[in-house]
Amino acid sequence: METTLVEPTFTDVLEAAKQIRPYLSPTPLRRYPALDRLVGAEVYVKHENHNPTGAFKVRGGVNLVSRLSEDERRRGVIAASTGNHGQSVAYAARLFGVSAIICAPEAANPVKVEAMQDLGAEVVLAGERYDDAKHNAERLAREQGYRYIHSGDEPLLISGVGTHTLEILEEQPDVDVVIVPIGGGSGAAGAGIAARAINPDIQVIGVQSDAAQAAWLSWKSGEMRESPNRTRAEGLSTATPFALPQRIMRRVLDDFLLVSDDQIDAATAVMIEKTRTLVEAAGAAALAGALSVRDRFRGRKVALICSGGNISPAQLKTLLTRAS
Repeated sequence: METTLVEPTFTDVLEAAKQIRPYLSPTPLRRYPALDRLVGAEVYVKHENHNPTGAFKVRGGVNLVSRLSEDERRRGVIAASTGNHGQSVAYAARLFGVSAIICAPEAANPVKVEAMQDLGAEVVLAGERYDDAKHNAERLAREQGYRYIHSGDEPLLISGVGTHTLEILEEQPDVDVVIVPIGGGSGAAGAGIAARAINPDIQVIGVQSDAAQAAWLSWKSGEMRESPNRTRAEGLSTATPFALPQRIMRRVLDDFLLVSDDQIDAATAVMIEKTRTLVEAAGAAALAGALSVRDRFRGRKVALICSGGNISPAQLKTLLTRAS
């Protein structure tokens, strides 16, 4: 299926912005002097952690589910997720009266699991990692006829999440660099489509954990490469690359950085302290990337996509203990 998917265009991002606007307000774009000092640049944080589900993916969920056919709505939807994609699908399904099942790993973040259940989704916990949950969702979709919503290989998801970068550039058109966390790559693909169309000189840089390198290896090599998935940052957690985001990222990404989980943890603690908002590990990956190559951005305007804030109390306690 993936190879036949058509890449979304900037027009699709503009249409997505109109489609989601009745349901989702633009998220804040804010500056923090402490981050300017630490990165050595003029830093803007795009607070996707302020979305109703606490993460950027809800943009794509609303864009896709709002456009389902009557037959697809009747059959219901299913997705695999470590949490944020699942919350996105659950939120949108509830909004449009569609039943939703989310398959997640057994050890999924309990905050995200409860949030999906509160949004009305049935959550099926099975398997050790995201990729196990994905196989489970694909099997149930085949057996029961649900509309399977892939977390990356969906043009409407990518055009939907690309609206975060559209909002950045509407508010701050002279941004030089956009840095985006990457798990499967839908957010980075959408960011690149929007940024390239508005100003081809903007640099779009992806960041991934070196403990889950599938997307990075695939982007670097130009071919689909799997890799062990051992990251603590569940929002970046995948062992298998996604075909459609990869195809787009090869065209729109200027660079792709790897950072360690320890660097991400340190950046998460900094983000929580300096922005006074809850940030999950994936949401701080862009800052970790900026700090890892800080000399590159001196005197430039850098936008960081803070992709989510769904950190559990246990994760928060561990993080702050480690940081102290």
